[in-house]
Amino acid sequence: RKTCFVHLSRSLLFFSLQTFEKLLIANRGEIACRVIKTCKKMGIKTVAIHSDVDANAVHVKMADEAVCVGPAPTSKSYLNMDAIMEVIKKTRAQAVSLNESICCSFVSSLSLQASEGVTFIGPDTHAIQAMGDKIESKLLAKNAKVNTIPGFDGVVKDADEAVRIAREIGYPVMIKASAGGGGKGMRIAWDDEETREGFRFSSQEAASSFGDDRLLIEKFIDNPRHIEIQVCIINIIYLVLADKHGNALWLNERECSIQRRNQKVVEEAPSTFLDPETRRAMGEQAVALAKAVKYSSAGTVEFLVDSSKNFYFLEMNTRLQVEHPVTECITGLDLVQEMIRVAKGYPLRHKQADIPINGWAVECRVYAEDPYKSFGLPSIGKLSQYQEPLHVPGVRVDSGIQQGSDISIYYDPMISKLITYGSNRAEALKRMEEALDNYVIRGVAHNISLLREVIIHPRFVKGDISTKFLPEVYPDGFKGHKLTDLERRELLATAASLYVAEQLRSQRFLGTPRIPIAKSKRSIWELSVRLGDGIYPVAVSKDGTSFSVEVDGMKLNVTSEWNLASPLLSVTIDGTQRTIQRLSRNASGDTSIQFLGTVYKLQILTKVAAELSKYMPEKAAEDTSSILRSPMPGAVVAVSVKPGDTVSEGQEICVIEAMKMQNSMIAAKTGKV
Repeated sequence: RKTCFVHLSRSLLFFSLQTFEKLLIANRGEIACRVIKTCKKMGIKTVAIHSDVDANAVHVKMADEAVCVGPAPTSKSYLNMDAIMEVIKKTRAQAVSLNESICCSFVSSLSLQASEGVTFIGPDTHAIQAMGDKIESKLLAKNAKVNTIPGFDGVVKDADEAVRIAREIGYPVMIKASAGGGGKGMRIAWDDEETREGFRFSSQEAASSFGDDRLLIEKFIDNPRHIEIQVCIINIIYLVLADKHGNALWLNERECSIQRRNQKVVEEAPSTFLDPETRRAMGEQAVALAKAVKYSSAGTVEFLVDSSKNFYFLEMNTRLQVEHPVTECITGLDLVQEMIRVAKGYPLRHKQADIPINGWAVECRVYAEDPYKSFGLPSIGKLSQYQEPLHVPGVRVDSGIQQGSDISIYYDPMISKLITYGSNRAEALKRMEEALDNYVIRGVAHNISLLREVIIHPRFVKGDISTKFLPEVYPDGFKGHKLTDLERRELLATAASLYVAEQLRSQRFLGTPRIPIAKSKRSIWELSVRLGDGIYPVAVSKDGTSFSVEVDGMKLNVTSEWNLASPLLSVTIDGTQRTIQRLSRNASGDTSIQFLGTVYKLQILTKVAAELSKYMPEKAAEDTSSILRSPMPGAVVAVSVKPGDTVSEGQEICVIEAMKMQNSMIAAKTGKV
């Protein structure tokens, strides 16, 4: 009763505060859905905007009102300021939550409407502009006595100047968009040639993604950890009595070192690397920077930390970041609620001493990507089947899609943010492993296999990680889970048991009095199972609901409810529980099974069929050596050759833009176009 009373008291306080009647969300996907959920709790009506292809999106269905603002390209819809301003007037929204890419100029426009009562949920124009510009933010950080990365503090004019600056700094260098974020417009260069190419692609990506092609160059910190500090601060403009105090908080750190192409893949809070002294020093510098720009909202200051725990300011994000749920899990705060309260002018309700680290949280970004291609190239398609693992304890899923949703080339390929929470890191990781095994995603390629391999890898479990984790652990690219001999036998036994269970089911007549003429006396099934390059004889016998399976001369007991219609199948093999998914099967014995996160292709035949199959001719593989085929769907933004040109191996043929990232397609051999 005491616990209920506390929650009730908090709820009464929660609803008694007057904030806004209606809020417009100028965003899409999971983050738009996240904002809507808190608005519903606070009794705030919501307005969603959408492109024409997002008319049936989840955030559109969740909102109280929805208005189409243009066609699919973001520049013509979600970044279309004129259209969004018109929607604000039409719906009479009192507050606006924005996509960071349009914050600066948009908030300036909103400030002109202040007399009409339109408020931006976030910091003011000055803070957004200062922190959104990496050049200006670096100068401000220096003035605030925040540690910064050595580099060139001005705008790089052209490729020649980029090469000159890179030589002065010393290779390797990082070329990055001044207005950038999310890994877009960033390239690492190790020599002059890579600097010229990096300048070209970074400026093009920056112009496409942010409408600003300015670049800066700084020293690339080799083998760093990526750690960020969540800050929440209220500016003196909101509370006159707080003029001399500032009311600033830092909400502990997040570890974001597992990355591919400078984009985060796995995050956790807190970090295994920081000690209390370093945590406090980083937090105090984060708050100092926020105060220097008169920041007033929730924001994130990112740092790179080397092996000696020296830390350097990277950037400040003036938005609610993708990985904010792990901070909410360990602090118990609703960051969206805090942003709305601050925007309305209320003071922070907490002191620094009130901010705890309770337990451990891990977040995996689930993407529609093929992890076997450069750790994740985009995949498109319709989600034919989708089931989130919400039945697993300690699991939270932030998503903006549902079964039947389309993953298109126009937007980020994120499917969801999968978060697990535990009393300690081991518990949070174990729950993440279980959640990934129970996540059903069909219709598009996804990175579940990569995520699962990362969180169970001994280096990750030990906390020995850096931003180079993926290329160091998988120098030849990600190949999926490598089965041990025991795991191989478990997979073969499970696949064979599934085959026999299905054969037995097909013999049954349900809902009819038909009686078989003669009972089947078959007690053992002799099978041949192909897995990879190996062919394995397997013998299966049935014992009640269990199967006894002989593989490699060893017997395994396989038990399950054998509900073959379920997308998830819980199987116990000699006392070890596994959750598997059978993704496909056909009459030729081919089947695909997701086991330990990785999809394995098997062929299961009877002994007789296997002996006869050697007489079947194999289809010759297509010769693709003279063909350049894009590894992903996208738009051709540049063609560097014409028919008749002679090209050499490694020469650029064209440039493909997919989900705002540009990729150079090169010739695999010397030849004529």
